[in-house]
Amino acid sequence: MRIPRVVAHANKFITNPIQGLWAGRIAPWAIVEHIGRKSNRRYEAPVLAYVQDDRIAIVLNYGTEADWVRNVLAAGEFTLVRSGERLHVAGARIVPSDSPDVVKPARWPAKLADSVLYGRVTDRA
Repeated sequence: MRIPRVVAHANKFITNPIQGLWAGRIAPWAIVEHIGRKSNRRYEAPVLAYVQDDRIAIVLNYGTEADWVRNVLAAGEFTLVRSGERLHVAGARIVPSDSPDVVKPARWPAKLADSVLYGRVTDRA
């Protein structure tokens, strides 16, 4: 089930700044740090990120057109801050929510969305 864009737009300006205060410290909440594909500015987006071994899955409840998703796909990499740990993630790609690549902890939440952002942790800082 995809959440309407109007909700995503409201969250961008209301909910996300509040969640950004604690999301990087309380799993499965996390912060995606990414660079704007046009502006070349640094941005942060709170997400629910599921990690298993060196693989991550972020359920895309707002679909694949969110700015942060497009930025991450354009760059192919990003930094994920989760449980106070900084993870460099590479090989970012979109997979269907029922893909075997979806990490086990994300499989149930993924059933509520069409797609998942998948990547591999390449470095833990």
